[in-house]
Amino acid sequence: MRDIFQARATAKTVPVLPVVEAQLKTWAAKQPAKIRRWIESADFTAAPHRLCPVPDGDGGLACVLLGVDPEDPISRYSSLPDTLPPGNYRIESKMSAEEATRAAIGFGMGAYRFTRYRKDDRPARKLVWPAGADRAHVQRTLEATFLARDMINTPANDMGPVALAAEGRKLARRHGAKCTILVGDALLKKNYPTIHMVGRASEQAPRLVDIVWGKPGDPKVTLVGKGVCFDTGGLDLKNAAGMRLMKKDMGGAAHVLGLAHMIMDAKLPVRLRVLIPAVENSVSANAFRPSDIVRTRKGLTVEIGNTDAEGRLVLCDALAEADSENPGLIVDFATLTGAARVALGPDLPAMFTNDDRAAQELIRASFAEYDPLWWMPLWHPYSRMLSSRVADLNNVSEGGQGGAITAALFLNRFVGAKTPWVHIDVMGWNAGSSPGRPSGGEAMGMRAVYRMIAEGFVKKPAAKGKAGAKKKA
Repeated sequence: MRDIFQARATAKTVPVLPVVEAQLKTWAAKQPAKIRRWIESADFTAAPHRLCPVPDGDGGLACVLLGVDPEDPISRYSSLPDTLPPGNYRIESKMSAEEATRAAIGFGMGAYRFTRYRKDDRPARKLVWPAGADRAHVQRTLEATFLARDMINTPANDMGPVALAAEGRKLARRHGAKCTILVGDALLKKNYPTIHMVGRASEQAPRLVDIVWGKPGDPKVTLVGKGVCFDTGGLDLKNAAGMRLMKKDMGGAAHVLGLAHMIMDAKLPVRLRVLIPAVENSVSANAFRPSDIVRTRKGLTVEIGNTDAEGRLVLCDALAEADSENPGLIVDFATLTGAARVALGPDLPAMFTNDDRAAQELIRASFAEYDPLWWMPLWHPYSRMLSSRVADLNNVSEGGQGGAITAALFLNRFVGAKTPWVHIDVMGWNAGSSPGRPSGGEAMGMRAVYRMIAEGFVKKPAAKGKAGAKKKA
């Protein structure tokens, strides 16, 4: 992440004055006559993200007026890195510590550039740290967001299962965490059959990344991320349009690595575990087939109704393992269904949970962070749509109606009823650019989940099995 901020203002630092459109006349009346005349001549309306540079009379800038949206403090300053002339700036506004932190995050979101394959030679626009901003939180939030965006933007030839696992190991080393990676047939030996089945047709063997960090006695949080590095659809092959963006199908893995970085960097008092099944759903002579039946890690048998519904298959083994430890919270991120996008559009991730309190706390956190999620029903009567005549369940429903719900219900079968579990079905992609959200890979819901965990929503579960009985004794 390139340098975005500077420590202090200098004589050349230009002030940015935020103005709300509805308050422009009142605000302008309090300004010097020169600024009032300039506003009129420039026909500045203070519409959100509109700039009005004010000259200083010597060929430079006296200040820049910026129209801001009072309803969205995160994106308020996100357009500045793209619209300001090169130089150094400060926000000329009284802000609380929380507002200053949001302003810095918003500016940083807009400063993101994906430069792995093409240099960005544009002169930098730097912002003086807003007074009172939580610099450590801003830094970790931007690092996590940029990590997720970079990983999603990287094509599968450079972000296959090997590279994805390497990203997990790299993050673990940075924070002193333990990282174990099961590769290829080791997955069968350790009883992860569905992860192996989905990924075995690829030239790069499937693998499971397992990261553990924190004190053993702290409440357990487990993050699970779908890491399908490219999805052809398997033998139920996608068409060209459907395959075009499938480099982003590992977006769930990118999200949980970004979130894990935030948790570890902040040293939150949790015992963190991250599970990422990293596979490529390819076509080959040993690819899994429609009508195949697999016995999952949990012991449930699954009939393959469609090989293009592979994400839930790799997740189900990881979720079964996550649940085996009886954690206080499981959160999975996955680019799982087109049905969620049809229901809510590309910008609003669908959130499902088996715990109403977890849902309420997460929705509250999402509004507080301006990082929206939408609570969708885990409607159990639809479980009948996943029925199979020859196995415990099918990996797809008949007819396709309620597809996001049935996918969540499938995953729910692999998590115990007493384990708080949240499933986030996310797009992970911006089809077009808007302030703070450049086209390409995007982190969605990550800040909301971090806030929920940081504020202490991690249940201490009841004792479970022999291990629980020993602990109780």
